[in-house]
Amino acid sequence: MHIAYLGLGTNLGLREINLKQAIQALEQHAGRLLKCSSFMETAPWGFESSNIFLNGAVILETKLSPFDLLSVTCRIETALGRTHKSHDNQYVDRTMDIDILFYDQLILETPELIIPHPLIQNRLFVLNPLEEIAPDFVHPILHKSIHQMLLNLRQTTNTLSQ
Repeated sequence: MHIAYLGLGTNLGLREINLKQAIQALEQHAGRLLKCSSFMETAPWGFESSNIFLNGAVILETKLSPFDLLSVTCRIETALGRTHKSHDNQYVDRTMDIDILFYDQLILETPELIIPHPLIQNRLFVLNPLEEIAPDFVHPILHKSIHQMLLNLRQTTNTLSQ
């Protein structure tokens, strides 16, 4: 069995229902839900939109390989109305986005999948819900806990806004 940490987000449609349906589908097709964060509203990141996101994070126990888990998350996104993934940092509004943030302590870099997710440390909308359910989890490359990364990002964000 493996432990996977996933980030979820939606800014179109009935956002809370979208997240709940995605979590239910993950339980049905990917593994056992161990923890789920509360849902948090956040501004779009990396693109302009008037649609506010609702984000959350979950911890799953899974038998799936990282690539099989990726396949399941993509199928769930599609089932919930996502028409295409973002490419070359061209982000768009979406009904569902599910990112594999961590998978055990695995470090993996392929054209299809990078674990840990390469932008975790720069995204409050990922770190805030993740910190709620796994504050002491240590990033296998950066060797910092979720809590430490969140504090660093908040400090950097506050310094930049002054």
